[in-house]
This record gives sequence, C-alpha cells and structure tokens, in this order.
Amino acid sequence: MNIISYNVNGIRAAINKGFVDWLKRESPDVICLQEIKASKEQVEISEIENLGYNTFWFSAQKKGYSGVAIFSKQKPNHVEYGSGIDYMDFEGRIIRLDFDKVSIISLYLPSGTNLDRLDFKFKFMDDFKDYIYQLNDEIKNLVICGDYNICHKAIDIHDPIRNKNVSGFLPEEREWLDSFIGERFIDTFRFVNSSPHQYSWWSYRANSRANNKGWRIDYNMVSKSIEKSIVNASILSDVYHSDHCPIKLELSL
Repeated sequence: MNIISYNVNGIRAAINKGFVDWLKRESPDVICLQEIKASKEQVEISEIENLGYNTFWFSAQKKGYSGVAIFSKQKPNHVEYGSGIDYMDFEGRIIRLDFDKVSIISLYLPSGTNLDRLDFKFKFMDDFKDYIYQLNDEIKNLVICGDYNICHKAIDIHDPIRNKNVSGFLPEEREWLDSFIGERFIDTFRFVNSSPHQYSWWSYRANSRANNKGWRIDYNMVSKSIEKSIVNASILSDVYHSDHCPIKLELSL
C-alpha cells in the first residue's frame, strides 16, 4: 500500500498548479490531504474520481479555512468524520478511513502563530493524544498522516538555534511529540532515513525553498504494530503545488 500525505495549502490552487496530473503519475493507493480550504461542492472532482479514487472530505465550518480529505482507490469499511470533540471538528482537522488491515487518519494539527492560537494548539495536542491513545486501544493498526506543525528534533529544522523560541519548534511542542510517539508510534521517515536537511515545508519568503531553509513538520506516523510492514518512507521535495511537499509511505500489508 502506497500512502501519501500532502498539505496542499488550498486544493483549488493546487489543482490549478497541476495537482491532478501529478496525482495521475504518482498514483498512490491513498492520499491524505490537509488545509484543503474548500468543501467538496467547491471542487471539480470528476477528474480525480476518473483516476479511480473515492473521495472523502471533512471541511471546516469557516469557509476557505483548514479542512482535511482522504482519496482512496479502495473503498473503506467505515469513514469517521472528525474526532467527536466539537472544538476540533468545527475546524475540520481529522478524518479516518478504516480498512481490513489498517486505519488511516488525515490530521491537520493547528499552528501556534499567535498567543491565542498557541493556547488552542496546546489544548488540541493534549486532547488529540488522549483521543488517539484511546482509539489505538480499540484499533491496533493506525497510520496518522498529516501536518503536525511541529519539528521534532534539531535535525528537522534548518536553523534550530534561531528558531528555538518560535512556535513549531518550542521545547514544549517537541516534548509533546516525544510523548505522543512514546512506545506506541513510529516516525516512519526517521525509521528509514537519518540524513539531515530533509524538509517538508518552506516559507514563501527569502527564497527559502530554493535555499532549502525548511522545516520537517509533516509526518506519516504508524503504530508499532505495523513496524515490520514498513517498506520505505520518503519526502517528495521536487513536487511544487504548495509551500509543503508530499511525503510518502510504502507498507507491505
């Protein structure tokens, strides 16, 4: 099973930049999208469906904001829209597809760009961890794809010294990611690749992407129970529809 996670920073904008042609070439079994910024009704989805995908959308109540989706070639046994936690679900940040051998989540964890949102982010992080741990007690094989808006370690950010007080690389955020992974989950990219300078997001400012001054904030996390199924994990940094790039996970289930 080939799974891709991709913060598209607006699905309509990405489509205008060639997203559908790229999706046809890449042809993952499942693609998890974040920050779609649209409802299903606002998107011309026939071209995507013609590629063989069933599309599942969970948009924010606020128009043009946030939202997640999963496109899957195989029909899931069940689709869970949201977490059941109202304040999270108003912003369209979690959707889950259940298959026979695995359940796949598309997650868009909030950023902490100002003080109010930072408080919101920390509350979300704590409640999300509780939600996932309870879910993992029921569903053994979880794949949690998405934009976590946190760099885990110094190797995951281009300038760890200057960014140590910036949301996304705060000690408290990194400690939370430590505790979230804990004994239950695996950061699949670091499971197979220990190289530095591997990023999934770049600011639009100061020619950051061309100079590879980036952050690795997108992850395909899997339950420890799937460890032996990990074939490969990679960052598709040569794909340009967004300020993020896609990340890929290959599983043998």
